[in-house]
Amino acid sequence: MLRQKPQPVDILILGAGWTSTFLIPQLDSASIVHAETTTTGRDGTIPFIFDPESSNREPYKQLPSARTVLVTFPLVGLGQSKRITSLYQTVHGSNNRWIQLGSTEIFNQASDWNTEDSVYDKSHARAIAEDELLTEVGGCVLNLAGLYGGKREPKNWLSRLAKSKEDIAKRKAVHFIHGEDVARAIIAVHRKPSPGKRWIIADLRVYDWYDLIMSFSALTGEESSVDAEKRLQFGKWVGELMVEENVRALPRSMEQLGRKLDSRGFWKFHEIWPRHSRLA
Repeated sequence: MLRQKPQPVDILILGAGWTSTFLIPQLDSASIVHAETTTTGRDGTIPFIFDPESSNREPYKQLPSARTVLVTFPLVGLGQSKRITSLYQTVHGSNNRWIQLGSTEIFNQASDWNTEDSVYDKSHARAIAEDELLTEVGGCVLNLAGLYGGKREPKNWLSRLAKSKEDIAKRKAVHFIHGEDVARAIIAVHRKPSPGKRWIIADLRVYDWYDLIMSFSALTGEESSVDAEKRLQFGKWVGELMVEENVRALPRSMEQLGRKLDSRGFWKFHEIWPRHSRLA
């Protein structure tokens, strides 16, 4: 029995996870033909697992040819980007563009403002793979700030971010981007490619962790009494740190917040702006 060849698509999403819950509705609304993979093939997706050690082309034959291939899972170190792109292109040709979702954590070299053109940690495993994608196939990398939206709520992250007052004292600037705006950014790159370019994707704001923690400590919700008590304790610690550090009011000044991200370049280039321009 002959295996049916998958129909071509505009966008192929390798790894349909959290991002796809925002991306797929926008693709459908814009009549952009798409296909998705998951490791299990759930919900009508294509089963696909990237094995960085394998040169077998068979798994790539069940994937459709696509104008844009979006990689949502991390590629790390030297060789992985070259392997996944070369195997796919061996089967489907080279008439495709690649987008890799990355993290802004690689921008840790400059202590003040960082743009997409700033120095970054080239020894970082994800940066190495991203650089390879940029050079091998002229891909585009979207380095994403803190992701939120849907079930991802920053107010619920406090207990994972800090265990003590000393932990909180280390927290300075933080940046976010809503899932809906991540999806809009992906579609923008699909429509207006920027080959070989790395972009910072954030909502154009710099947040002060002290300010957020103090705000979150006042929120009430369905959390347990233990979680509510933790929030109040964190708020108390911030108040004490403000006195100790002579911080008169929140948010702290830009000079006090250290490393910051300037994401204007992406939004200006694509002539769109974030819809979620402030953390709710």
